[in-house]
Order: sequence, then structure tokens, then C-alpha cells
Amino acid sequence: IPVLQIVKESQQQHGLRHGDFQRYRGYCSRRLRRLRKTLNFKMGNRHKFTGKKVTEEILSDNRYLLLILMDAERAWSYAMQLKQEANTEPRKRFHLLSRLRKAVKHAEELERLCESNRVDAKTKLEAQAYMAYLTGMLRFEHQEWKAAMEAFNKCKTIYEKLANAFTEEQAVLYNQRVEEISPNIRYCAYNIGDQSAMNELMQMRLRSGGTEGLLAEKLEALITQTRAKQAATMSEVEWRGRTVPVKIDKVRIFLLGLADNEAAIVQAENEETKERLFESLLSECRDAIQAVREDLKPDQKQREHSLEGDSGKVSNIQYLHSYLTYIKLSTAIKRNESMAKSLQKALLQQQRSEEDGKRTARPQDLIRLYDIILQNLVELTQLPGLEEDKNFQKEIGLKTLVYKAYRCFFIAQSYVLVKKWSEALVLYERVLKYAGEVQSGAGAFTNSLKELPDVQDLITQVNAEKYSLQAAAILDANDNHETESPSHVKDGKPLSERFETFCLDPSLVSKQVSLVHFPPGFQPIPCKPLFFDLALNHVAFPPLEDKVEQKAKSGLTGYIKGIFGFKS
Repeated sequence: IPVLQIVKESQQQHGLRHGDFQRYRGYCSRRLRRLRKTLNFKMGNRHKFTGKKVTEEILSDNRYLLLILMDAERAWSYAMQLKQEANTEPRKRFHLLSRLRKAVKHAEELERLCESNRVDAKTKLEAQAYMAYLTGMLRFEHQEWKAAMEAFNKCKTIYEKLANAFTEEQAVLYNQRVEEISPNIRYCAYNIGDQSAMNELMQMRLRSGGTEGLLAEKLEALITQTRAKQAATMSEVEWRGRTVPVKIDKVRIFLLGLADNEAAIVQAENEETKERLFESLLSECRDAIQAVREDLKPDQKQREHSLEGDSGKVSNIQYLHSYLTYIKLSTAIKRNESMAKSLQKALLQQQRSEEDGKRTARPQDLIRLYDIILQNLVELTQLPGLEEDKNFQKEIGLKTLVYKAYRCFFIAQSYVLVKKWSEALVLYERVLKYAGEVQSGAGAFTNSLKELPDVQDLITQVNAEKYSLQAAAILDANDNHETESPSHVKDGKPLSERFETFCLDPSLVSKQVSLVHFPPGFQPIPCKPLFFDLALNHVAFPPLEDKVEQKAKSGLTGYIKGIFGFKS
């Protein structure tokens, strides 16, 4: 049986693609039940449990080996599920280790059965590698680094030999497993005492997607722990000619890892990895700023009672807060600039081939990014302690002009798309104006502007766009004159209202033809007449006194007659 192939396919199809170990464990249980039913290998009945073991004598079908493999996979997936839950409930770690031991026990049984003559050599090697892998996982959790490294090395050696023995298509699966195991081996080597393994672990962290699974959290904790040891020797930091003491451990750790993080971003292989590293750096920076802010509150209360003569200079903790805020805003600007570059590439590819109907980049997306960058630059100029720094203010002013020029350029591009030629031309002139101001004022700030987009390239591009814009405007004007000829005019009227006028209307042969107005529009009609009887006011009615009966005088007699119903 192809052990690794069965395991990988089952994991990818039943939950592990999304890290859902509980779903995969349920699948293993259901498959075990189906296998036992098919093989008539039931463990008793619903009333009584009768344990059975798979022995070499009954190995007439490879599904008996699948029984043990699924048992091991079920125990392993339950252990990984408990590992996720152990972050909030530490007591579950004991249950985790118990399930891993159970998985290793099933893997040992699988390896023992595969030693039979009925099993081919490839299955024997895969069973040995599978058992070594689970053993390494168990030793890794027990922090028995040497034993874990030996098991992982054995597993890696077997899979490498299997990869060399088969075709490239079959070797892909084995090589993937080798890549998964390598970070664990380097981590074990580091814990044994190999300091060079740390650099290799950092390089593995830069790969697309980073390290996953068992190692990811441990690697981050290891990096933090290493920086914490180095942070004990760090006591101050210098920025823009002022030295500030650093007493907060979290800030020390962040500042020590800043250069490594920036180098990692530069070395990132793709945009996804770069974006992940940017987010990680910004998250660490926000935590450091929060730690400084908590110490800043009592410092501000002390400054309220201090002398007014020293009020012009900010305190050390306030200046450190400004420095960390500067790092955060600068990193945000670099991240947005990186996103803008990738969007520009997508925009160029879209212009070259506009065949796909997918959602592609638009100039409006870039405008939004440059708006955020300009907002970050405004916040940089307002940092406490830097209001009097003229060089800093001038440098930020030049950077603002650069990004304003690019923002204007993409606003002009968006106007070109809707054929607003005059507005686009005015904005191109504004771009050239901003670029000229940058070039004239960038004498002493050439080094700081190197990291920014090149203004000269923008000027060249704008000049080319201006000529193409003028040509497009002339062609568009000619097209408008042609469409205004009487034979092509269409005023939006339906066909029933323009029988007297001939015009070429392609919509008459399309599905959305306009023949009549439907539903018809409302038309005014006369309302129902109202009648008023005015003669009634002038009619004299005849007297009716002679026809009205005179009432008889009523007395006691009349009252009695009325009671008994007699009438006069």
C-alpha cells in the first residue's frame, strides 16, 4: 500500500487543508467502521466487546494494513486537535501526549506486520518512515531533542531514497515530506547546541507561507527568547542626534529585531510573504508603542509639575514614543508603497492584454494607497520633539511632493479612462510641477530619497502620456464630428415616433430593440363633471298648516286612555 499517498490524500480531502483535525478524526473513525464491516473484522457486537488483533496469518488483503494505518491516523489527529486546544487549556497537554503514544504504538504494529514476506519492499520502507515520523513527533513534544532528531533524520533518509528510486511525479510527494521535516530537524539541532541552526530557521521563516504546524509557535517563541537574551545588554538608542535610554524590555526586544525584520522583508521571495512580514513587524511595533504609552502617562503627570523653563524639550520617554511611532508610520508607508508597485505591475499587464474578464487593478486603487501614504507623512510632521527639526521637516516635505506627484499621475490616468482629456492634461502639468520642485530641492537629501520612487522616470512617462493624450483627444474629436451626421443620429426616441426620419440604428437588430414606449406614458383627460343645485335657494314652498293635525288638549283622561291604548 502507498502509505504516504493514502495519508496525504485523506488529510487534504477531509479537513487538514483548513487545519480541521476534528473533521479528519471523524473521517478516520468512519473509514475504520467501513473497513471492519467489509472485512467482517468486527470487535464483538453491540452488547459485548471482543478485541481482535491483525496477525500475519490473516494478511490476505491489504485492507488489514489500512485498519492499523487508520488507527494511527485517528490517534495522531486527536493529538493535533488537543494541541490546538491546549493553548487555552494546558491540562489537555497530558491527553495529547497519551494520544501520540497511542499513534506510535499503532505505527510500530504496522511496521511489524510489514516485515512479512507478503508485503513488498516499498511498503516496508514507507511503514518504517511513517513510524519514525510519529516517533519524532512524540519525542519533540517531550522535548527529547536528540531522540527526536535521530527519528526525523531516519524518516528523512528513507523518503529521500524513495524519491530517488521512482519517477519525478512520484518523488514530489516524498520531497514535500522531506521539506516538512527539515525545520523540525534544525530546531532540534539548535536546542542541542548547534547555534548555526538559528540562521537556517530564520531563512525557513522567509519562505512562502512560513513554517507551519508543530514548529510555527515554537520558532516564534525561540526568536523572541534569543532577542530577550541580547536585550539584556542594550540600554540606549540613538536617533537624529539624541540618545535615549531604553528601560522597557518589550521595546528592547523589538528594537533588536528591527534590523532582522527589515532584512527579511527585503529578502522575501514573493508579495504574499512580504505582506505577512510587514504585518508581523507592525504588530510588534504597536505592542512596543503600547508599552511605552503606559509608562508615558505618569511621566506626563510629573511634567505638569515641572519647571516651565524646560517645557520646550520633550522627555526621554516621549522622544522614545516618537521614535517608535516614526518606525510604525515609516513601515506602513513602505508596505503601501510595496502594494502600489505590485498594483502598477498588474495595471501594465492589464494594458498589454485585456482579454480576461477578471477583476483587475484600476488607477483608483493606487490613488487610495497614495492618499494613505500622504496621511502618514502628515502624521510624521506632527511628532512631538521634531517640530523644530528643520531638516526632518524639509525631508518629509520632499517625500510628500514625490507621493503627490504619483497620486496626481494616477488621478490623470483615471480621467483618461473616461475620456476627460482637458482634466487629465491639467493634472499631467501638475505632476511635472511637483517633480520639478523635488528635483530642485533634493540637493542635500539625495540619500534619503533613494528609497522613494524615481521622479525622473515619472517625468519621462508623463511626457509620453501627454503626447498620446493629445493624439487621443484629436481622434476622439473627429469621431464626435462623424457621429453627429444626420444619418447616424439617434435621439433616444422609439421607432414608432421617428418614421419620418431615416437613421442607422444598430439596436433594431439587437435583443434590446426600442419600438414603442412601454408601458405607455400618462396623458391628461377631462375629469368627471360636478353638478350644483343652485335653484333650491330660490324656491318658495306652499304652506302646509291646514294639513297638519291640531293636537287635542290632554288631561288626566287622556293620560289614562294613553295607558290603556285607547285613542281618540
